[in-house]
Amino acid sequence: MGEETSQLAVPEVSVIIPARNEELSLGRCLRSLTAQGGVAVEILVVDDHSTDRTRAIADSFAGVRVLAAPDLPPGWTGKNHAVWVGSREARGPWLLFTDADTVHLPGSLAAALAEAKQHGVALLSYSPEQEVRGFWERAVMPVIFGELASAYRPEEVSDPASPVAAANGQYMLISRVAYDAVGGHQAMANAVLEDVELARRVKHAGLGLRFRLGRGAVRARMYRSLSALREGWTKNLALLFPNAKLLAARRAAEFVLMVDALVGLWLAARVGNAATLWFAVGATLLLGNLLRRVRRAHFGALSNTLALLGLPFFSYLLLRSVLCYRSGRVTWKGRTYPGPGQPSPK
Repeated sequence: MGEETSQLAVPEVSVIIPARNEELSLGRCLRSLTAQGGVAVEILVVDDHSTDRTRAIADSFAGVRVLAAPDLPPGWTGKNHAVWVGSREARGPWLLFTDADTVHLPGSLAAALAEAKQHGVALLSYSPEQEVRGFWERAVMPVIFGELASAYRPEEVSDPASPVAAANGQYMLISRVAYDAVGGHQAMANAVLEDVELARRVKHAGLGLRFRLGRGAVRARMYRSLSALREGWTKNLALLFPNAKLLAARRAAEFVLMVDALVGLWLAARVGNAATLWFAVGATLLLGNLLRRVRRAHFGALSNTLALLGLPFFSYLLLRSVLCYRSGRVTWKGRTYPGPGQPSPK
């Protein structure tokens, strides 16, 4: 009891979890966070108008503060508003913004805080090790995260001399001083990619930023169904990749060429055609290039193999994201998100 009282009285880290209909994930997340040691911590769950058992699950954990997000004001996205509400109640000199679908390995919070201090950074963000189940998650997620790893290379993001800035909203540890200095989530109230925007503001302000794979620290399962995967990436992809249409065309063409090369190789080998070698070389080069990209995302061998079949779906998701933003039909968890330059819905 004395240790718990001390943690509540002088938290060094305030963990803030926005939660909207997260009954399938929240319990596992909170169990992993309440078991953290080596650092004084307070945990705040912001219930964002959930209609399932999210609030009851959060209330069942002793020592976890549960806040109810007020009605969403005009010009805000739901997640930004929820974490802003939590940040106003947080008392620690460090804030950890993390999602309800994360699992934090033992000792990872203390280690992350030590890492941030060792490198002298104001914002430390981990890209969690992704948990995938079933065909679609295994096929599509490596393709997407491989593209992200190419577009937002951790070594460039962490380099103060590089203009590239990124963060993963599933795990962002930021000092309270830096957070307030860049205006917090209030300054980016309508940003759908609030993690990338926060990283840009931190880097633009000349504050230290460190970004890396969170293997050994935090895991996440982002989506539990094909419909959720499609809706979630539709919300994000057109914003993550400025040339989304061109990228979609390139990946679709890459898929067609690989299939042609593999089919040509099979047919040529069956009849002993002299073109067998050329088809083999073409297929090897194309598959090798795909494998090189997806291996940066650190998924397993099965997922890397299935990535070939994820290419056309990735192209579809990119185009769907572009078209949905243009028509104002991007939704996530019952809310509509405007495209760039469009007014936010009330």
